[in-house]
Amino acid sequence: MLACGGFESNAEMRTRYLGPTWDLAKVRGTRFNTGAGINMALAIGAKPHGNWSGGHAVGWDMNAPEFGDLEVGDNFQKHSYPLGIMVNANGLRFVDEGADFRNYTYAKYGAVILSQPQQFAWQIFDSKVLDKLRDEYRIKRMTKVRADTIEELAKKLEGVDEQQFLKTIKEWNASVMTEVPFNPAVKDGRGTRGLAVPKSNWANTIDQAPFEAYAVTCGLTFTFGGLKISTEGEVESTDGHPIPGLFAAGELVGGLFYHNYPGGTGLVSGAVLGKLAGDGAGRYVAGKN
Repeated sequence: MLACGGFESNAEMRTRYLGPTWDLAKVRGTRFNTGAGINMALAIGAKPHGNWSGGHAVGWDMNAPEFGDLEVGDNFQKHSYPLGIMVNANGLRFVDEGADFRNYTYAKYGAVILSQPQQFAWQIFDSKVLDKLRDEYRIKRMTKVRADTIEELAKKLEGVDEQQFLKTIKEWNASVMTEVPFNPAVKDGRGTRGLAVPKSNWANTIDQAPFEAYAVTCGLTFTFGGLKISTEGEVESTDGHPIPGLFAAGELVGGLFYHNYPGGTGLVSGAVLGKLAGDGAGRYVAGKN
């Protein structure tokens, strides 16, 4: 029975399958998911399956450790970006922060951050939304700056083009559709006009002190590529037939997610595939006796 995770903790496999710069990503969880189970199965003819160039990756504190810290847990994540804006090292926005609710974008925006110059971004908020930030923005271990003016904030954003950032903020404030009511509980349609990178919902001017910014990079949760299994949880070979006595469940099963991930479905897939594989293995053993 294989249930030993993907290859997110293996920098060589990340780079080989996910692509350039993925060796620089942080890993949200254990250092031991190195793809060993997948590689053992492939070595005996198992069929690779799914989105091998994809993975679940989020915005993660820029100075978090290389692998997960059980004391901090998930709190290195920074998922309130729909309430603000994100800028890269060039001082430019690069993604629609309000394209959808956090639960439908957070697992793909880590890859977008990783693709930015120097693999980081700053999330920017003003006082209008600070009380709405998620709890992970209140821990002690985080990369955060605070200022009473935008000019002062610009000087504190390490690694960011200061003048371009100020220009970005000026253009941003002029573009916000302030005539549309702000409502973070729904997709409110409060967007922007005239920007190269629009924001579709929850746009607010950034003009009320104090201002806060949080530095994030990519935190990889798990990889999408893995093994092909049958509806009985059996690992299939490259010729399409089950490999006798070999079963798999969890994150090393491929074909479940492609390009994105809706929150909570990993838990569901682990429970469902675990039950399938366990039942299938039980039947196999019973049939051998």
